Amino acid sequence: MPSPLRTLFRFQESGLLFVILALGILLTAFSGTVRIPLFERDADGNRKRVFTTSAAGERAPAFTVKNKFLNVQNLAQLAKDTSFIAIMAVGMAVVIISGGIDLSVGSVYALASVLGALVLHRFGPEGPGAGTAPWLGVLLGVGACVGTAALCGLATGGLIVALRVHPFIITLGGMAILRGIAFVVTKGQSVGGFPAAFRDIVRSEIGDGLSYVPLLVMLLVLGLGWIFLSRLAAGRRVYAIGGNELAARFSGIRVARVKLGVYLLSGLAAGVAALLSLGYYGAATSGDGQGYELNVIAAAVVGGASLSGGRGSALGVVLGALIIQMISSGIVILGIDQNYSQIIIGSVVIAAVVLDNVNTWLAKRRLTAKAA
Repeated sequence: MPSPLRTLFRFQESGLLFVILALGILLTAFSGTVRIPLFERDADGNRKRVFTTSAAGERAPAFTVKNKFLNVQNLAQLAKDTSFIAIMAVGMAVVIISGGIDLSVGSVYALASVLGALVLHRFGPEGPGAGTAPWLGVLLGVGACVGTAALCGLATGGLIVALRVHPFIITLGGMAILRGIAFVVTKGQSVGGFPAAFRDIVRSEIGDGLSYVPLLVMLLVLGLGWIFLSRLAAGRRVYAIGGNELAARFSGIRVARVKLGVYLLSGLAAGVAALLSLGYYGAATSGDGQGYELNVIAAAVVGGASLSGGRGSALGVVLGALIIQMISSGIVILGIDQNYSQIIIGSVVIAAVVLDNVNTWLAKRRLTAKAA
């Protein structure tokens, strides 16, 4: 019977787990401490500040000293920030595994956000539909946000299949077009004023003001992505096309249909992330999601999705998103100039791609040696 340690090393994502553990230890060791205000719950369940009274009778707020990284509030914030990127990264992983790429996810996210926001604003307290039942306004807003993202993904996949142009070109053009539409629709203005019921759902809290809905949705998307890629025939077809599209075509797989499906899933993932963002932040602008393309692709690549196609997993890209977010959070916690953030993330992506190419070369060399 293999030992637990050997089983862990055989686990596909074990390397990512060790990287996360190492980053956590380093950030805990070098982050220092911070004074955090103390809160407590009153009889009605509301959070309120804790105060102390000095010997002189002076009343002052109470504080506690905690590690900057290893504290409940920071870890909850890290989980929440990771969830938005991780949800989109699962959709991106499906695209990359199929041998494609989607540079338009940030723009899809922005357009879905602003169109969903416009509908929600209409049924908000200041909109013309304020007297409508709140649940109807919320459902229409959810449909507008997620539906827009799904249609964008479907249109992207349709253009790639119909025009037979490399996904890089189509999605690069789509990135500019969709962002431009979002700007024209909103005239560059922020859109807010949503129904209170919608924000109350997304911003539901547990414990000391910890928001858990984005994390739960991320885990749900992770589970669905794992089932799709690992347990369904449709997922097997995605791997087959990414591994060798020509062979997959000759084996009877409807390549065009699968490609439409993977870009549809990528759009849906961006729509779900946009919906959570609307509920959490309470507003949307055409500039939302700027630069998310890099973070989402970085999460997928760092998480083990091969840009040559045919390899990757849902769990891996979620762990990759966590690593990227830990790096971004660590830059802030350690007091490093945030202008270096994109430089560091870009370097991590390049290192991950180089490592992937080295692993591919070593695997081919081992197969050649066995054949000889």
